[in-house]
Amino acid sequence: MADKNQTTEFVFVTISNQPRLQGLLFVVILIMYITSLMGNILMGIIVRLSPALHSPMYYFISNLSLVDLCYTSVTIPKMLVNLLSEDRTISFTGCAAQLYFLIALGPTECFLLAVMAYDRFTAICHPLRYVIVMNNRRCVQLVTGSWVSGLLLSLVQTSLIVTLPFCGDSRLNHFFCDVTPLLSLACGDTSMNEIAVSAACVLIVLIPSMLILVSYGKIVSTVLKITSAQQRRKAFSTCSSHLIVITLFYGSASAMYLRPKSSYSPERDKFLALFYSVVTPTLNPIIYSMRSKDIHKALRRILQNSLTPNSGQFNSSISVKSSK
Repeated sequence: MADKNQTTEFVFVTISNQPRLQGLLFVVILIMYITSLMGNILMGIIVRLSPALHSPMYYFISNLSLVDLCYTSVTIPKMLVNLLSEDRTISFTGCAAQLYFLIALGPTECFLLAVMAYDRFTAICHPLRYVIVMNNRRCVQLVTGSWVSGLLLSLVQTSLIVTLPFCGDSRLNHFFCDVTPLLSLACGDTSMNEIAVSAACVLIVLIPSMLILVSYGKIVSTVLKITSAQQRRKAFSTCSSHLIVITLFYGSASAMYLRPKSSYSPERDKFLALFYSVVTPTLNPIIYSMRSKDIHKALRRILQNSLTPNSGQFNSSISVKSSK
């Protein structure tokens, strides 16, 4: 850090050299960012204000919305500025801060998705024990563990990267400060970092995805044994939104990080990064809200109470009630 040749700032490479395309990208990404902000904030408000949604499943969904809200706010504003400005620099400290929060939020979302799969597994496969297993304390512990794990993993990964010497090219071929583009600019030995990244990918992506696959394998096996077609449809309906979100997130994350170093392609990685940093957080609240009748009812009830004089107020304190 004290080396006089140490890079003090990085320069993001533009998404496209065509001004018209950059203008179009700015409009599209801005619309998606506003949609993501409104959707995720609205999801949190609905869950908080509606007692009918004070269940483990919606408690986890509200935390997932918070993760997506933070993730987009860490990446997209700077991305939008870079699309309009000729000055696309970011300080070394700013890059390190952005990297830390990005690495922290990714694992947190992975763990939350695994926790949500466990919640559905318990509700469908062990309904009589659900109230006991997914109690208030257990839900808070699972969510807290997801956030703390992400923050601690990020601290280790970020520390390993920011202590590397960056004394050559400062052009960062990406939209934001990510692990692989930064390692490609380091002028020292990055073998330890690559081992740490591989180990983190196994812990963050492979293990949660295996837990999710096992959970849904048992869920499918249990649902197929249900004799009532209506009950089968209801059981699958409660899992369909979660499965779509898992496919979008893990699909892009796996293609981005679980691939050989020899297949690294900056252009492909930028496309994948654009997908999981912009598209996925925008779609998540839409997917959950469109496929949940409970959210529709809660939203209508909130609107009716807000528009009707002397209406009863909702209990604004969020408490996790265990329910099937």
